Amino acid sequence: MTFTRITIARASIALSVAVLVIKYAAYAVSGSQALLSDAIETILNVVAAIGTLWAMSVAALPADDNHPYGHGKAEYLSAVIEGVLVVLTAIGILVIAVHDWRHPDPVDAPFAGVALNALAGLVNLAWGRILIAVGKKQASQALQASGEHVVSDVWATVALVIGVSLIPLLGWDRLDAALSALVALNVMRAGFSMMRHSLSGLMDEAPSPEQMEAVRTVISGSADGALEAHDLRIRRVGTLFFVEFHLVVPSALTVHDAHEICDQIEAAIRSELGRASIHIHVEPEDKAKHSGALVLT
Repeated sequence: MTFTRITIARASIALSVAVLVIKYAAYAVSGSQALLSDAIETILNVVAAIGTLWAMSVAALPADDNHPYGHGKAEYLSAVIEGVLVVLTAIGILVIAVHDWRHPDPVDAPFAGVALNALAGLVNLAWGRILIAVGKKQASQALQASGEHVVSDVWATVALVIGVSLIPLLGWDRLDAALSALVALNVMRAGFSMMRHSLSGLMDEAPSPEQMEAVRTVISGSADGALEAHDLRIRRVGTLFFVEFHLVVPSALTVHDAHEICDQIEAAIRSELGRASIHIHVEPEDKAKHSGALVLT
């Protein structure tokens, strides 16, 4: 699984470079500042792809003495950094667009540039969908963020293909600058979206209410011999869930029997969630907290 993710990240670098070459060629033959803005944004895709590969490599490292919970949050960090870079790039493109609005230049050979940019858009659409699919399947925030970023480029490309094609028909050179501004706003939206999703992982946001309820149901159905469970907390880092809660057992229950119950619950939770690090604090009935408890008997 790890090999597949890293292979995808490496392929992303090669694809991003290829798309950059195509988009720069589109600008070179047309002189369109809007197409140049799109090419500049693609430079960021190359940098982001390299960052994703780094994140994949670090996240795959096993837990060690300095990082006992593993390195999975490297993916979230990479996605946040990528989001910041995307927003900064959008600001730069917007500044260029304002300058070009004030000092418009005619666009040469727009249809040749449009054709090349459309080709780059098709490549991005196919690859972006692959990144999102693999990212969701393998719970990789870095791959998902990269895929969403790449797909967001496609919509900008569609707008550019239509807009740049209209420039010679309308005879309005400022349309080129207006399209650059639209590209910048789209890129900025994608950057903020990436940061929002990734920060939730860095801040240990709880899973959805449906997933929390599913785990409660699993605990209730596998805790034969226990009385209550409470203080359930779950967080997720990549493909690994961290689950902890308190389990109330009869005061006379032996340590051996309590351990057997915990083993049953852990096996059931892993069957539901997959990879999971589970911590269960066992409490005797006469010392238990009963506030908000899940009654098991």
